[in-house]
Amino acid sequence: MQVQVEQLTPVLMELSVDVDGGRLKKELDKAFLDLQKRAKVKGFRPGKAPRDVLTHLYGGAVTNDVCSKLINETLDEALQKQNVQPLSQPKIEVKSASTSALSYKARFEVRPEIKELKWEGLEAEKPKHKVDDAAVEQALEQLRKQHASLVAPEPARAAKEGDIVTIDFQAEVDGKKIDSGNGLTVEVGSGKVLKELEAALVGTSTGDHKDVPVTFAAGHANKDIAGKAATFHVTVGEIKERKLPNLDDEFAKDVGEYADLAALRTETRAKLEKDAEDQAEQALVTNLVAALCNANAVDAPSSLVGQQKDLTLQELRMSARRAGQNFQVTQELDRQLQIDSEVKVRAGLLMAEIAKLNNIIVDDKDLENGLEELAKETGKNVARLRVEYRDQNRRQMLIGMILEDKVLDLLISKANVKEVEAAG
Repeated sequence: MQVQVEQLTPVLMELSVDVDGGRLKKELDKAFLDLQKRAKVKGFRPGKAPRDVLTHLYGGAVTNDVCSKLINETLDEALQKQNVQPLSQPKIEVKSASTSALSYKARFEVRPEIKELKWEGLEAEKPKHKVDDAAVEQALEQLRKQHASLVAPEPARAAKEGDIVTIDFQAEVDGKKIDSGNGLTVEVGSGKVLKELEAALVGTSTGDHKDVPVTFAAGHANKDIAGKAATFHVTVGEIKERKLPNLDDEFAKDVGEYADLAALRTETRAKLEKDAEDQAEQALVTNLVAALCNANAVDAPSSLVGQQKDLTLQELRMSARRAGQNFQVTQELDRQLQIDSEVKVRAGLLMAEIAKLNNIIVDDKDLENGLEELAKETGKNVARLRVEYRDQNRRQMLIGMILEDKVLDLLISKANVKEVEAAG
């Protein structure tokens, strides 16, 4: 077997393979001998049909089967001999396939070779988020809203922004009913339902009936109503407002194990400061990865980019499903996903090379620490997670995450980090 290797691009390789004629003949002889034992040919006893008759009847099919078998075998041998690991399924182009010769080309993607990797001394900014008294008070106000009770306004009044309004509705497009519901609650001004519907509820009272014109977006997930005008026939039910609890020591005790309001304020500030630091760290990582990619020109194999894009889309769909939202891939979203996936793949290739150069590995202790961290984040028992992560795919995913964190820690320790005031 003769093999020629050609690097078409940094990520695309082609092997030209010529299979020895003797090996081809041997496999053909074996295949026809096996066929002779099984074939039922009119005019001949089982197992007695001559080779030339079998060749006339089945020659093309046998040759194709043998050539396919040899392509699979010799391609594996060629890849092992060249120490090459394809990233994508090789595309086969058969140049010659007959009873006397077999030659083909196999084209596939590979990881690019990374030379002169620049990763030390990268410039990156880390935003500083200041937690002031106003931010603490805003967080406490949000906490009050979460623990508010819903009561009917006294005296009774018309609905206004911030109220919780219960409605019955029926929606029509071109005179045909498309949806209906009873007892739907709408927080006026929250932006969680159609804006026309929310706006129409302002100033209404219990028992009011309104016909609300609405135009669905052209990109609506339901193509039957996309871009069309609809009418919502609405009947207003209960109107309630939030009654906020007093911000005092009793409130602090009700929402958690706090001795008084001062303790709640202290804990709230600490949480905001931790959240701010986490955001700053994430921004630093994003800036550092961008700097790494800018400093090292490396091609992103399209097969890996496609896998990353599919994974991100799957995560977005799952998030939308959990939130009860429709999910649609717009042209702009698809373009952005392509760009982001290419960056992630390039960053992954560069970080893998950094790990290799610095002998960074993930050992059993790292895995145990990773499982403990995961237990804190998910609230699951560590023992249960150990069982779940015996699954090879999950285990490899966890190893990849831990390895990435180790590389990022190294990058940060060697980077020139500049703290800047956060925008806004």
